[in-house]
Amino acid sequence: MQFTEFKLENLKEFPKELDILLEKQLKTIEDISNNSKSSYKEVLKPLQDLDNELELFFTPLSHLNSVNNSDETKKAYEESLPKLSKFHSQIAQNEKLFKKIESISSHDLEKKRVIENNIRDFVLSGAKLPKKQKKELEEINRELSELSNKFFQNLIDANSAYELIIKDKKDIKEIPSSDLALAKEKINGEIVYKFTLQIPSYLAYMTYGTNREYREELYRAYSTRASKNGEIIDRILLLRDKEAKLLGFENYTNLSLATKDAPSVNSVIDFLEKLLKLSRPQAIKELDELKEFALKLDNIKDLQPFDVAYYSEKLKKEKFDFDENITKPYFEQTRVLNGLLEVVSNLFNIEFRPSNTPLWHNKAKAFDIYKDNKISGRVYFDLEARKEKRGGAWMHNWQTHFIDSKGEKHLPVVFIVCNFPASTKENPSLLRHDDVVTLFHEMGHGIHHLFSKCHEYSVSGVNGIAWDVVEFPSQFLENFAYEKEILKKFAFHYETKEAMSNELLDKIKRSKNFQSALGILRQVEFSLFDIKLHQKLYQGNEVQSLLDKIREETALLKVPSYNKFQNGFGHIFSGGYSAGYYSYKWAEVLSADAFFECLDSNGSFNQEKANGYYKYILSRGSSEDMNILYKKWLGRDAKVESLLKLYGIKDL
Repeated sequence: MQFTEFKLENLKEFPKELDILLEKQLKTIEDISNNSKSSYKEVLKPLQDLDNELELFFTPLSHLNSVNNSDETKKAYEESLPKLSKFHSQIAQNEKLFKKIESISSHDLEKKRVIENNIRDFVLSGAKLPKKQKKELEEINRELSELSNKFFQNLIDANSAYELIIKDKKDIKEIPSSDLALAKEKINGEIVYKFTLQIPSYLAYMTYGTNREYREELYRAYSTRASKNGEIIDRILLLRDKEAKLLGFENYTNLSLATKDAPSVNSVIDFLEKLLKLSRPQAIKELDELKEFALKLDNIKDLQPFDVAYYSEKLKKEKFDFDENITKPYFEQTRVLNGLLEVVSNLFNIEFRPSNTPLWHNKAKAFDIYKDNKISGRVYFDLEARKEKRGGAWMHNWQTHFIDSKGEKHLPVVFIVCNFPASTKENPSLLRHDDVVTLFHEMGHGIHHLFSKCHEYSVSGVNGIAWDVVEFPSQFLENFAYEKEILKKFAFHYETKEAMSNELLDKIKRSKNFQSALGILRQVEFSLFDIKLHQKLYQGNEVQSLLDKIREETALLKVPSYNKFQNGFGHIFSGGYSAGYYSYKWAEVLSADAFFECLDSNGSFNQEKANGYYKYILSRGSSEDMNILYKKWLGRDAKVESLLKLYGIKDL
């Protein structure tokens, strides 16, 4: 078997078709639970086949709802969620199946891991609870699934609803031409410039917008969006607290950590507070420098959060004679993508070939992957922003490398999605260097799934990976997007075809850690807020009070009282990172340490170490704990000092 083609022909009938599939699967599961067969091959192999079948069916809708959001996709998706939630709850509470899996054993590493994960997940899904409490847990999970989707949909609606119309050219005089072209519109015969809360548009004005009042207006709109989510947050937190206590945990944080790499909540908080302590002195210096610069340049005596991006860009330009506008003409989207594929091809001895396969949008692309002249996977790219697309960037795995119960090999498929400036007939899509880093990051996730050689579905690729190490391969690859020898492969001016100068390449590298300590403080703030928010039940104003208290240490610049950051914190309320946002920094210790191991003296890949990275990290999925795989690769643990070195934090 090779690939399932992407198609979704009848959205109206999708929930009914899902009903039929789920009913069929439940009958199969019932048969497995009640028959006398009890081996791994007879129980867990066919169960993983069912997981694969459901993923093949449902992922196209989930994907389409994110990239081509419409009333039809919303309706089909929202009708499907309760069905899936009920289905998973029914399986999780199947006592016969649980007892049968508990009796299975294996000496095979992958199979042993599958057994352990299944038993753990059954317990965390309430398999050992009395019947009444099982029913309560099922209702909690169903409602949480619906609330998560509502939170996400409210953000999409809010991002689409707001528009800032600017008529005076003096207010947009510093906006890069490529961003300006996207903002330009004709309304009632008059040329105006429209800015929205979609990230490319929002960042364009916050970074280059001359008019301070407009920057504040945009910032206020962004930081107060989706106010309905406040009530949803209270309900989500209440239900998560109930879920944790039902399952015997003191709080939701402890429940979350039961499936993660971190050994305890104290180890996480200690880690975050250590980063805060080591980064804060340098962050204070960085902010003082910015305040002095804004005062000198424009007599700004009260620097505000809506000023930070604007003056930081100007300070960066002055310090390094560098701004994103200078590099954008050298990072034309198609050339960058082709360059990335070349880098990955050379590193892992593979080949990408354009695939003539059905797509959901004319801006999407697909490539088939070949290794040793044999097809081994497929990757889809959907890289440009549009109104009906969810903001942000992500990798979504669809198909997985594994051997099914009939001995047939399945090949992996992933979607790489970003929100880069849209191309037009007149203008190509030009990327900021930050966008280039984002693309490398998401491709790092992609190859983690695409290069798996595991035979067991539920531990292959990113399946079963602990949340606090899932960012390791993505952060690892993104680090190379700053290296001169890598950028040389695709940094050519889109008009003149001239290669980016060594001087400009050096400036990208030198400016990498500009305000890096402030960036760490921001991530520590998000992480501490998330982990502490789930240590006990917070409701109403208590949520804001907790965030305010954390900001006393992390936010060196006073945040306006109207800022309701939490209402847009999709990662923890609709994205799977609840009591796990710390994962970004936790995994970054691994990625920074691995990066310095794999970087040769010329700023390119150390091929020998890269081969080991492929063998021990990328190809092994979640077949073993990441710290074990890491030790097998390098013979030691990752060093936290590598993370601080990566960011140029002094006085270790």
